[in-house]
Amino acid sequence: MNITRENIDALNAVVKVDIAKEDYSDKVEKILTDYRKSANIPGFRKGHVPMTMVKKQYGKAVLVDEVNKLLQDALKKYLTEEKLDVLGNPLPKAQDDLDWDADSFSFEFELGLAPEFEVDLKGKKAITHYKIVADDKMIDGQVEHIRKQYGKLISQDTVTKDSEIIGVFVNEEKEINNNATLTLDKIKSKTAEKALIGAKVGDVVGMNTKGLFKDDHDLMNFLKVAHDDAHDLDVEVTFIIEEINTRELADLDQELFDKLFGKDEVTSVTELKTKIKEDSEKQFGQQGDQKFLNDVTEHLVENTKFDLPAAFLQKWMQTAGEDQLDADQAKEEYENTEKSMRYQLIEGKLIEKHNLQVTFDDLKAFAKDMIKVQMAQFGQMNPQDKELEDIAARILSNREEVKRLSEQLMSQKLLELYKNEANLKVKEITYDEFVKEFYS
Repeated sequence: MNITRENIDALNAVVKVDIAKEDYSDKVEKILTDYRKSANIPGFRKGHVPMTMVKKQYGKAVLVDEVNKLLQDALKKYLTEEKLDVLGNPLPKAQDDLDWDADSFSFEFELGLAPEFEVDLKGKKAITHYKIVADDKMIDGQVEHIRKQYGKLISQDTVTKDSEIIGVFVNEEKEINNNATLTLDKIKSKTAEKALIGAKVGDVVGMNTKGLFKDDHDLMNFLKVAHDDAHDLDVEVTFIIEEINTRELADLDQELFDKLFGKDEVTSVTELKTKIKEDSEKQFGQQGDQKFLNDVTEHLVENTKFDLPAAFLQKWMQTAGEDQLDADQAKEEYENTEKSMRYQLIEGKLIEKHNLQVTFDDLKAFAKDMIKVQMAQFGQMNPQDKELEDIAARILSNREEVKRLSEQLMSQKLLELYKNEANLKVKEITYDEFVKEFYS
């Protein structure tokens, strides 16, 4: 067997594989001999079928199969030994004149080669890493929410501004019939607010859904309509009042603090606010990190210049998926995924350059930390290490979970790399400002 490569340019090559008779003949002969021992052909005893007949019936199929196996193994070995960084998979060149009756064969494969490039994390323009802080307004709002959540419901005769109103939204045409607990701070429509204030249990209040709530998405919760319907919904609904309550705020005392955080973990309103601030900013940190990671990714893709073997990749995409694509579809698919491919190459270069690795010990520790967080959400604050080990072992026995966690952990390692190496500036911003600037 002989394998040669012709480099067309820096991004494209053709590999030629020459297979001679001595490369496959012994294997083909052995398989046909085994066939002869077990073949059932009318007129011949089992194991006594003439080899000429076996070759006539099975020879071509066995030859094709063995040559293809030999070809794939040789190509894979060649790419590994030559350390060729290829994109996609080798594409066989069409051979309409291939003669399977010949003794030797030649096959050619097109290769798309990964480009050579360098990644510079320290660009001239600094990337902003937003540190989201919990301001006094937000902390006070959280304290108010806690006091309401743990407060006592007191029945009312009529609706006031602070009432919690339990009732049913109805519209027969849209098949709306949904129980809901309504508070007036959600209402945007002054007409609806005026109609509700002073209403009593049993009253039926008519409302128009257009502009009813401050956030149109609330229609999904209160009326149980689909997301696509919520934004343009313009119908009359009735709200049948079944119960009216006000909520007496819970006292900020030790009993409440112990319910929230465990005995004597928090002993004053000042400590409560400090705890809320710490927990909130820890959660906000994940959002700030994700924004930073997205911005660095965008920066690297835009500022790391290299060419791709676009024509080869589009040709490869035509047959790479479950459904075959025509040339126009493959071009569209390439354009949709080009950025992603570029970042994968950049990421791979950074992982190699900075020797970023995910070891099994890293993965187990990461899984145990994740489990502890999940258990804490259900009130299990101090799980035993053996319990964590057992759960982590079950998770890491699942190949898909290992893949998912490995990707998350590598993303964390890249994030730390970017924080340490990239040209960044830290900017403090409140959560409301962050949401308004990036999600409104």
